[in-house]
Amino acid sequence: MSRITDLKTYDFRFPTSATLSGSDAMNPDPDYSSAYLELHTDAGEVGVGFVFSIGRGNDIIVKAIDTLAERFLGKEIEPYLENMGSAWKELVYDSQIRWLGPEKGVAHMAIGAILSAFWDLKAKRANKPLWLLLAEMEPEELVETLDFRYLSDALTPEEALEILRQGQEGKETRIQQLLEEGYPGYSTAAGWLGYSDEKMLSLAKRETEEMGFSLIKLKVGQNLDDDLRRLSLVRKAIDPSVELAVDANQVWDVPEAIEWINKFHEFDLTWVEEPTSPDDVLGHATIAKAIAPIPVATGEQMQSRILYKQFLQAEAFGVMQVDAARVAGPQELIVQYLLAKKFDTPVCPHAGGVGLCEAVQHFAMFDFVAISGTRENRMIEYVDNQHEHFIDPVVIKNGNYVAPRSPGNSCQMKLEAVKQYEFSGQKGDGNV
Repeated sequence: MSRITDLKTYDFRFPTSATLSGSDAMNPDPDYSSAYLELHTDAGEVGVGFVFSIGRGNDIIVKAIDTLAERFLGKEIEPYLENMGSAWKELVYDSQIRWLGPEKGVAHMAIGAILSAFWDLKAKRANKPLWLLLAEMEPEELVETLDFRYLSDALTPEEALEILRQGQEGKETRIQQLLEEGYPGYSTAAGWLGYSDEKMLSLAKRETEEMGFSLIKLKVGQNLDDDLRRLSLVRKAIDPSVELAVDANQVWDVPEAIEWINKFHEFDLTWVEEPTSPDDVLGHATIAKAIAPIPVATGEQMQSRILYKQFLQAEAFGVMQVDAARVAGPQELIVQYLLAKKFDTPVCPHAGGVGLCEAVQHFAMFDFVAISGTRENRMIEYVDNQHEHFIDPVVIKNGNYVAPRSPGNSCQMKLEAVKQYEFSGQKGDGNV
């Protein structure tokens, strides 16, 4: 038996606001940040997890991780790794923490970092990348780790089990396809609102012609005339076969969104992302009906599986997005994918921030192998940010994510390399 002997947290902040990388209509000057956790055992093992943020407040997340994780110090790790559902229940149903916001907010994201560290350890012990560990688990074992509370009107444990059992057929073939071909990606690198036209067009050509991406996404929502001009410039600069999507990052009210988006029809958009508040189920449903056939995409800031259930029931989006660091870890992400399968909705994960590409690729690949069985109309977001700081960074080949082969969740950072970005909390610290 091994015991958890140490829990180390770090507040890393990268000065991306200096180049306006990540800038959009709602978030004009983000400093990409990571609230990073290392879970150590007396066997010399390290499991890692993190929460992504955009600067101020990252220290709040770090403190939440510290507070929630300290209960595991000195405990044997095996009971948790053998019954992953137990750690979920211990954290999510802590009544005093839950009072702060049931299955939402900073505490919920901090729980996600802790559970991710447990799953990272489990995958490393099995000597498998996380996506393969999940894909090769028996359906019954996997369902036992999941929480279906509040979901039975949309997805029961029995239905989830049947979905996973059906996914067993052809699984080995899909694993081989994934290892040989990878998983489709798309690029947002050219789309930041703070970029000049010259930089936008240069990156759009690089991402499509050199890196092989078949979809480019642009940020919109500050000025309609400027949006139309930028979309027109990019559409003319890239190959006609390359698709376009846009992302408003929640900036519009519902009537404004409908009016604005209906001016975009000439660009044959693949989707319009986050047109309004991420919590507004009925608002999204209204927008989706009004702008058809352009699909609505959202989900990167949805805080729980319950919201996903409601969006799917209300037909409030045509493209579902997930975020690996927004919810309570792998189990909740798996439930989201099972819900998407039940409602026959494609999932295109949000990524791009520190570690998000590394993390979410595992769940998209697991979905292909064991749940949906398809990559059609599905792709993972990609932005070339901070990948050099990871031991096992994402690799893109011909516009596809190359399937990770190293054990774990791909989120372990090169600590010595990123120490210069650690935030001290003192006035004058350059990493704010």
